[in-house]
Amino acid sequence: MPNSRAILALYFVALALLLSCGRKAAPEMTRTEFVMDTVCTVRLVKGGDEAALDAAFARLRQIEGELSAQKPDSQIAAVNDASGLHPVAVGDDALAMVKKDLGYAAMSGGAFDPSVGPLVKLWGIGTDHARLPSKAEIRAALRLVNWKDIEVDESARTIFLKRRGMALDLGSGTKGYATDELVKLLAARGVSSAIIDLGGNIFALGSNPDDKPWRIGLQDPETARGAYMGVASLVDRTMVTSGVYERFFMKDGKRYHHIFDTRTGYPVENGLTSVTIITAKSFDADGCTTMLFTLGKEKGLELGRKLGLGVIMIDDKRKVYMTPGVSGYFELTDPIFSIAD
Repeated sequence: MPNSRAILALYFVALALLLSCGRKAAPEMTRTEFVMDTVCTVRLVKGGDEAALDAAFARLRQIEGELSAQKPDSQIAAVNDASGLHPVAVGDDALAMVKKDLGYAAMSGGAFDPSVGPLVKLWGIGTDHARLPSKAEIRAALRLVNWKDIEVDESARTIFLKRRGMALDLGSGTKGYATDELVKLLAARGVSSAIIDLGGNIFALGSNPDDKPWRIGLQDPETARGAYMGVASLVDRTMVTSGVYERFFMKDGKRYHHIFDTRTGYPVENGLTSVTIITAKSFDADGCTTMLFTLGKEKGLELGRKLGLGVIMIDDKRKVYMTPGVSGYFELTDPIFSIAD
């Protein structure tokens, strides 16, 4: 006959099985706050708790406080204020952002340029003082845009803008960087399934509640936000889009959007209305959407292929261009659009 210790052990095993069968799955948790000048939502599906959400939004506010050129006490604002005068000590976030952006600038031959701050400020697109500057103003601002005049000293942990009046604007990659930081933070806290949405920068962590890929809609660039022209099925992937519909103003029937051509000082005009990138790291996707948009369809798709990115480009004729492999997880749902040969 079994001894009393064995019987007791079997009892506890049975009790644990009964408790596990009767235990309900932890409820989903969602929090939305306005951070980084956009609406940010984190939805926890499997794992995590209120403390994880607290930590996630605290990290977002920290990144915003260090990297936003619009915040006068940020590290980037300090770098801009000291342009032409002296280097400024910065933290890990700013160093990582600027180093990555300089890589994109070199890769694109300057089509992507993190020193575009003077143009961004001049045009004011996305603010209540957006305007069409004069040609003379644009020429003056362009003289201050040159990524080669950004000096990063990793040993001293400083950034220096060599000419007075230069200004960094890291808006094209900050949300992507922040998204990746949240993915690491949440995974470390036991979250295995979640959706992170930082103003359209989306990361699908793990599978959906039914253990299937998340289905993420791709915005129709010619209609109001929330109207989708296709759907991507994603697991542990990010989807980031840059488009002419995001921030713009109209004047005399012409749209002026926020993606600048650093050769002319005006918004890019190359027939594209949006560029979407799907990949493993949101930081890569965020910077590359702007870079590929500025390069245009042919050069952008070519570079996207070389970098192994999933790229979806939409032009003003509603033609959709994709890098190889994207059709395996992206479905066109709006018949107005067509896949280009």
